[in-house]
Formats: sequence, C-alpha cells, structure tokens
Amino acid sequence: MHLRTTIARQMALAGFALVVASCADLPTAGETFEIPVFASAGESGHFVSPLSGGAEVPAVDTRARGNAVFTLSDDGSTLHYKLIVANIDGVTQSHIHLAPAGANGPVVVFLYGFNPAGVSVNGILAEGDLTAANLIARPQIGFGATMAELVAALRSGGAYVNVHTIARPPGEIRGQVQETGPTK
Repeated sequence: MHLRTTIARQMALAGFALVVASCADLPTAGETFEIPVFASAGESGHFVSPLSGGAEVPAVDTRARGNAVFTLSDDGSTLHYKLIVANIDGVTQSHIHLAPAGANGPVVVFLYGFNPAGVSVNGILAEGDLTAANLIARPQIGFGATMAELVAALRSGGAYVNVHTIARPPGEIRGQVQETGPTK
C-alpha cells in the first residue's frame, strides 16, 4: 500500500481482510500481532533530525553538526535511515532515544553500534534499515518495541537522535526527530 492511500481506503481494505480471513487466521488469547503503520492525511513518512551540541541536555559547546534522515516504507514495517556528521571526533555510538525536547530518555534503537575506540567522521556515519527486530522494549515507559510505537514517537516529537563520543559520553550532538511534511 502506498503512503498516499486514504484512511477510508485503508479501513475498507482492513475490513475486507477481516471478512475473508478464516477464524484460524485470527490471533488467539495471549498471541500478539503487529498492526502495519500507514500514513494518513498530513503524514509523509519522511523525518529529519538536525543535530547540534546546543540541543543536548545540558547543552554542549562543540563545532560538531549532523543530520539524521529517515524514510518509512510504504507498509510501515521498515525505517530506512542515514546518519551524517561533520567536525566530530571519537564517535562511540548513536541511538534514537524517547523523550521530548529538553529531556533525556532511554535508548530504543541503535543507529551506530558501540565502538569504544571511537571514530572520526566527516560524512556518513551509519546507514541502514530498522525493523521491529532492532527495537529495544522499555516497559517502564510503555514502549513495547513495535514499529507503530516508534513511528508515533517520531511523529509526535517524542524521539531524538543522539551521537555519543569519547569526550562526551552522554552525547555531543542531538536533535529532535520531526516529520518533514505530507507528500504531494
């Protein structure tokens, strides 16, 4: 299904799927299943996170900068990302955390895995695809590690990207993830 699909069409298709599904296909008590995430009117599936030291909590004085770009697949099951940084030395790891601007929150997915030696990069630090299998459940805040929950956090401004370094283990550059706008 394409992101431009209307909510009404999605609901009609979902209803059709339930009508034609046999009882054996439906989950039983105790079983879980993931509901696909589709974009609705005003949602694009494209997200950005401009990264700077000023967005860290507390703020960090650094020349380092970056940008994380995310694109949600049409079926909502995969989030492709590219993490680009500049003027930064000793990068040890990068994640998506859940918290609003001005607050720190828990890691829910790695973008760049732990490297204790650190790397110095001017360009692409990491690129890849995230699925529910990559997510870290955080039951204490109600995050069950589904793509639907992650995408909801991205859309609401409740997620940020953080790049950690040897010199600044809590984070050297950070930015809230924001949706870039509806597709046309």
